[in-house]
Amino acid sequence: MYKILKIRRLAPNVREYVVHAPDAARHARAGQFVILRVDENGERVPFTICDYDRENGTVTVLVQEVGYTTELMGKLNEGDCLQDFVGPLGKPTDLSAYKNIALIGGGIGTAVIYPQAKQLKKEGRAADVIVGARNKELIMYEREFSAAARELYLTTDDGSYVRKGFVTDVLKELLPVKKYDCVFAVGPMPMMKAVCNVTKEAGVHTVVSMNSIMVDGTGMCGGCRVTVGGKRKYACVDGPEFDGHLIDWDEAISRLGTYKEQEAECRLRGNKGV
Repeated sequence: MYKILKIRRLAPNVREYVVHAPDAARHARAGQFVILRVDENGERVPFTICDYDRENGTVTVLVQEVGYTTELMGKLNEGDCLQDFVGPLGKPTDLSAYKNIALIGGGIGTAVIYPQAKQLKKEGRAADVIVGARNKELIMYEREFSAAARELYLTTDDGSYVRKGFVTDVLKELLPVKKYDCVFAVGPMPMMKAVCNVTKEAGVHTVVSMNSIMVDGTGMCGGCRVTVGGKRKYACVDGPEFDGHLIDWDEAISRLGTYKEQEAECRLRGNKGV
């Protein structure tokens, strides 16, 4: 069992969980993820590692309540335990070949770019960070990014905070001036696709983290498959990060809706206690 040591509300329906998981913390690196189960009857759900503390043996994950399992997570309190907490899984991020990097996070994608920002600053290569959200309430980790980023740029779809617009609007303004040699983007797939369209035209290498459907995290179920450069890859073992310019985005976005009916049924049954 894995005890939840701390819970912090970051936005409506978004909470940060600090979990005591010494083995995972000992080996965790930026870009990897864990798969957890709330209880013995629960489903396996992947979450990006957004922070870790080797000394205290903790791993931090960000959870947005969007389905049955994440709603169960939302009912847990500090001191409660998770049934399973498996990881770290996936390949860690490797940005060692790049010196001038922009990190872009949309919504819950900020959970992925936060450890990258911390790591890059530690290495003396602090990155520019662009964070976008639908509105001010959904902007997360502003204080933390301010401390870790070279420059922090915030934007909201509705203009309720700092500026109105999308992350791609900020990126288009910065590319000619900053001359990035790499962009790392994480967020909803349509957002990542839009970022890749901008950077491809500018000739800037772009890395994305794929939030594909995932079940076992070992490559056996095939649920997280994605076409990269015309070849089949699996986000859980070959990724989750890939060259964004090689992703078949239309296929990837279409696959996200594969189990919508089953997800809705599960959520309904769960709420009824079936």
